[in-house]
Amino acid sequence: MSHPQSYEILLVPEFTDTKGSDADDSGTSGPRTTIRSAVVDATGATGESGYPRYAGDGMVADIDPATHTVEALLVDGSELDYGLSVRISEKRRTDG
Repeated sequence: MSHPQSYEILLVPEFTDTKGSDADDSGTSGPRTTIRSAVVDATGATGESGYPRYAGDGMVADIDPATHTVEALLVDGSELDYGLSVRISEKRRTDG
């Protein structure tokens, strides 16, 4: 199975207060603002979690390519702060 060669990682605040004006009818918070992003490339290594490791722009992530789930993440060498959530998308490179 071929793994994606890069992903874009987005760090977003995880809101728990659903009573504010950003709350929608489903009880979840409204649109999330990306507070940091990074493009990470496959390193060829396997992380401690057993999934392929990706690194770039100050982030190191172990990502399950089958489910696109971030299994482990370091941001500037530290674990993700409470109150933040991570989203990813496969980054397609174009050779021009």
